[in-house]
Amino acid sequence: MALTAAKTSGLAITGLGVAAAYALSSVWPVAGALTVAVVLGIVAGSTPVLTEEHRKSVARITKSLLRAGVVLLGLQLAIPTVLALGPGTLAAVVLTVTVTFLGTLGLGRLVRVPRGLALLVATGFSICGASAIAAMEGVVERDDEDVATAVALVTCYGSIALGVLPLLAHVLGLDATRTGTWAGISVHEVAQVIAAAGPAGAAAVAVAIVVKLSRVVLLAPVVAIVGATERTRRGGHAPLVPLFVLGFLAMVAVRSTGLVPAFALDVAKTASTLLLAGALFGLGCAVRLGPLLRGGGRALLLGLLSTLLVLGTGFGALAAFT
Repeated sequence: MALTAAKTSGLAITGLGVAAAYALSSVWPVAGALTVAVVLGIVAGSTPVLTEEHRKSVARITKSLLRAGVVLLGLQLAIPTVLALGPGTLAAVVLTVTVTFLGTLGLGRLVRVPRGLALLVATGFSICGASAIAAMEGVVERDDEDVATAVALVTCYGSIALGVLPLLAHVLGLDATRTGTWAGISVHEVAQVIAAAGPAGAAAVAVAIVVKLSRVVLLAPVVAIVGATERTRRGGHAPLVPLFVLGFLAMVAVRSTGLVPAFALDVAKTASTLLLAGALFGLGCAVRLGPLLRGGGRALLLGLLSTLLVLGTGFGALAAFT
């Protein structure tokens, strides 16, 4: 009975957090519900209203919400749509993700941030922002503060990139297709990608979204490889692919059949966002602001360097392959 009551209170608190995140993100769409959710979680966890028992009850359901959200995220990806981009663009995407991920890990060592934080930043900046961070946090050794910091960095530098990239594209004389492709390959969150491509027109937005989703395809192999490496490093025995990553791949396969009706895809997209927002709210509730603020300077530098890396690599890769 006590366990049921704890789960009920955890679900109620998380539900309120997600509802508030959705309401606030509608006012500032660029931030997105996932980012707002982790911020609200940090705020809630820092107040005496949320007791230690409340935090524990929220923590009990966080991992389940996270894994279910990542699985449903796979329904946003159709392999034929991604392949239609052509081999040159796909090669540029793979190169940009690889260089940004590995380069950010190296930069993390250079500026001396914790390894867990560097892995989360590398994943979020190279692939798909807060969703990628949420998927990666379950397979690496990290502090809860690292998750909150990584999401904050994605929001901060993604917002800067969405303003800077259209200006650079104009100065460089890029057409709508090239601008949209650069936005899709370089900017962090989906909402930020749309905002960055928007000034170049509807055609730029359309190609930007597809290119962005092609980066999301790489989430599964990156999480699987890092998860196996991390567990081996700690002396454990990891499966080749975590179960929730297999679920993600299964949903990609289902979507790629073209048999899933549009209304079901819309429902799945909303459900995935709700689940991931709930998971990030729960992670935020466990954060202590003191350590988060004390580590801010080096983390900000890492975010800046990683943003410059992904923008530069993305532009160079597109110039080389397309």
